[in-house]
Amino acid sequence: MEEKLSLQEWIDLAETKKISFGDFCIDFQAKELEIDKKVLLERMEDMLHVMEQSVAIGLTGIASMGGLVGGNGKKVEVYRSESTDKSVVGSVMSKAIMIALAVGEANASMGRIVAAPTAGASGTLPAVLFSLAEARGFSMGELGKALIVAGAIGMVISSRASLSGAAGGCQAECGSAAAMAAGAAVELYGGSPEQVGQAVAITLKNMLGLVCDPVAGLVEVPCVKRNAGAAAQAMVAAEMALAGICSVIPVDEVIDAMAAVGNAMSCTLKETAQGGLAVSPTGILLANKLFAKVES
Repeated sequence: MEEKLSLQEWIDLAETKKISFGDFCIDFQAKELEIDKKVLLERMEDMLHVMEQSVAIGLTGIASMGGLVGGNGKKVEVYRSESTDKSVVGSVMSKAIMIALAVGEANASMGRIVAAPTAGASGTLPAVLFSLAEARGFSMGELGKALIVAGAIGMVISSRASLSGAAGGCQAECGSAAAMAAGAAVELYGGSPEQVGQAVAITLKNMLGLVCDPVAGLVEVPCVKRNAGAAAQAMVAAEMALAGICSVIPVDEVIDAMAAVGNAMSCTLKETAQGGLAVSPTGILLANKLFAKVES
């Protein structure tokens, strides 16, 4: 059995070295991959460009393969342009919602995305990164460093729990994506390594137990909208962490708890479309219609 990674250990090392968690992660990853730091950051920027393309695809109003989602990212874009004084959540969060939906819809239409950490949760991280970049003018280089932080968080979660909805429910997909985005946001705003860990812990605690119940087994309903919800959770957790609020339960223990919850979760709630919204009357009706089309 592979030894579990520890986010807290990495955080402590960064604090001891008196460097940001982003700098620690860049050093660590460059050594692990045996590549120059500049090359590593260039790879991250390449991924960011793919994310931008995914947003653009989604904002065309493209329909999903199953026809259950499509055009909602575009709706938010139009709403933002016409109702600047009516937003419930403000410009930054509204932008994040738009991006999360757009990327989720791009994925559901078989468009190119960056699995961050999975295709079904691919809208959360770009939603947080790009909405904050617009608000604060972060450069692609700064976003690239934040992306490396997000990746490091995902590595630990994968090591101690899972990133798969089939293994751990949607807490493992959208929950992990939100935790990665929260840590990345704290890094962008100059938070300490310890605050990065607090943001991760708070996010996962708030999303603990989220089930994976895709209607008709497609990554469309409720998956796309959950990306927007996950982006919101990430921002809430980052704000709390930057304010100095701490999780009572340490970050590694929170991740371990997520693993335990995932293991205890019924298989009907782990991507099998046999529970939750997938077996609601409307969910079953939609699935039957889709399967009838396939058979005909």
